[in-house]
Amino acid sequence: MERPDYRGLMAELATEYRRHAPASAALNESAVKYLVDGGSHSLRLLQPFPPRVVSARGAWVVDEDGHRILDFWQGHFANILGHNPEIVSDVLARAFGQGFGLQGGFTDRLEVEAARIICERTGSERVRFTTSGSLATMYGVMLARAFTARELVLKVRGGWHGAQPWGLKGVSYHDGFDRIESAGIPAAVAEGIVLAGFNDLDSLHDVFRAQGSKLACFILEPVIGAGGMMPAAREYLRAARELTQEHGVVLILDEVISAFRFRAGDVGALYQVRPDLVVLGKAIGGGMPVAAVAGRSDILDLVGRAREHAVKFSGGTFSAHPASLLAGKTFMSYLVEHEDEVYPEMAEVARETRRSVTEAFAEEGMDARFAGDGNDALESNSLHMLRFPRERGRRLDTPEEVYDPAICDVVLSDHVLPLALLLEDVYTVHGLGSTTAVHTRADIAFLAEACRRAARRVKPYVQ
Repeated sequence: MERPDYRGLMAELATEYRRHAPASAALNESAVKYLVDGGSHSLRLLQPFPPRVVSARGAWVVDEDGHRILDFWQGHFANILGHNPEIVSDVLARAFGQGFGLQGGFTDRLEVEAARIICERTGSERVRFTTSGSLATMYGVMLARAFTARELVLKVRGGWHGAQPWGLKGVSYHDGFDRIESAGIPAAVAEGIVLAGFNDLDSLHDVFRAQGSKLACFILEPVIGAGGMMPAAREYLRAARELTQEHGVVLILDEVISAFRFRAGDVGALYQVRPDLVVLGKAIGGGMPVAAVAGRSDILDLVGRAREHAVKFSGGTFSAHPASLLAGKTFMSYLVEHEDEVYPEMAEVARETRRSVTEAFAEEGMDARFAGDGNDALESNSLHMLRFPRERGRRLDTPEEVYDPAICDVVLSDHVLPLALLLEDVYTVHGLGSTTAVHTRADIAFLAEACRRAARRVKPYVQ
């Protein structure tokens, strides 16, 4: 089948967007003079230029041109309660007004209280804080390698564990997921990363049969993010736990995205899987920069005095930052206290989102599908990657199926659709993004109508 040529449509959309958002366009011209590509995070730099935001509240942001934009990016999926929830921003404002919140370099009560919540809600014995998910996954791998005295690190194809050496292999699709993602990675590190298939039991068993005695850790997202926004199959995650225990391998669940999104705690508990280490970030900061490694004390003790600081997990200057931990404690406490209200509502909005969006495209004659649909491991998934399968009705359960251009129209979902929807004042990433506790039925109806309008633009190019 001949694949659509979207170059003319993309040029048309870009021209219209420049007329639509002249203030953001002008600011982008200034930005590229001082910042690489005009910004400091590649995913934010939509082409031909990103909207430059001046305010954000709840499900919506406002850009330099005064457009109210319905947002499904939501702070890299961190904002479970939407942008700038008052339960956090009011607490921070009071603290700053009372002379507390900026970097001090001391320990305080908040560090203890935030760690207690994490231990209680994840079944962990110890916690150490740092400032980013990338650092936390790196430290988790270092701990595992030191604890086992083994070299090899196992991850899944399509899994993203941040911009750290042991995560930068097998992330993006290039006729497969086997390449090194960055220049500057030492060859020895690259050779020490072993890849398995996500939701592929045969692949997982093959790796452990061949190299189980050499593996230090298996680092895995129970709900894979950039690789498809889909949950691990129940039998896959349980096999990961059984195989790692059998072979003396440290199981690290990377829950930077998933923790506190599906329940007030880790998602591993919903699978009845207890990892050796769990990596946390995003939501645990309540909109501020916090990340953590939590888990077994005998592993995390490698950081401390008793083990002569064998693993140099110092955390960094801004680790356990007072304002960040105040926001994080406030946010996590709210989710714990309101768990029975927040998560059922999020699940219902997630279901409505998937139904409304797929129906909107179907009404325009386009077959759209969300990756991972049909997986019953989680009641409902508020992380949404929209795809357009070339075979009508095809299930999408692995990163390979999601990103193979022979299976899905990846250009349409990842390049054409985001710009077409932005012209309808809807901001999406990775096909759609995430729904939160503050997205309403009216918001989802707005999204569905935006999808209908975008589909009408696209249809002449795909038929």
